[in-house]
Amino acid sequence: MKWSVIGSANAPDEQERAMRALYEEQADHLYSYVVRLLGGDRHRAEDIVQETLLRCWRRQDLRVGGQLLRPWLFRVARNLVIDGHRKRLARPHEIDGDGWLRELSDEADEIEDLLSSVVVGEAMKALAPSHREALYETYFVGRTTREAAVALGVPQGTVKSRVYYALRALRLALEERGVATHASRPVRAARA
Repeated sequence: MKWSVIGSANAPDEQERAMRALYEEQADHLYSYVVRLLGGDRHRAEDIVQETLLRCWRRQDLRVGGQLLRPWLFRVARNLVIDGHRKRLARPHEIDGDGWLRELSDEADEIEDLLSSVVVGEAMKALAPSHREALYETYFVGRTTREAAVALGVPQGTVKSRVYYALRALRLALEERGVATHASRPVRAARA
């Protein structure tokens, strides 16, 4: 016995062929719309699109053409997103499966930031004082190279060159400490 997949090209049922055509015409647009509604959550978006198309397959006459069904599909998907949001709001916080994971992730991010700042601080000590001052003024204080030049009492070109060489030296110092740096990805340049 040969099984046919719903919506497959060789499906014996005209409705299943119509479902495949609908999927090919609408799924990408529907998925993009739902991902935007969900703030980029692609996994939930896939579930919503699947449920939307399943509801369409159960309740609609698919032979009328995909363009006429598009507003209905988008409305169903939007309603599913809203229903999911309401369900999550109705749950007590203790039961929310994502809450503890988010908190744990936030704590891990804070620890990672702290460790990164310690490693960067140690690497900064390896820089020449003039390079360290130029980086401090441009990156940590947030001054432009012109403002940093005034604060340091040196020409703007000197600040630019010190920042350039400081970043190179900092990259090497970080690599010596086991931190992977991406030479192809430029480090944020100082503002002119």
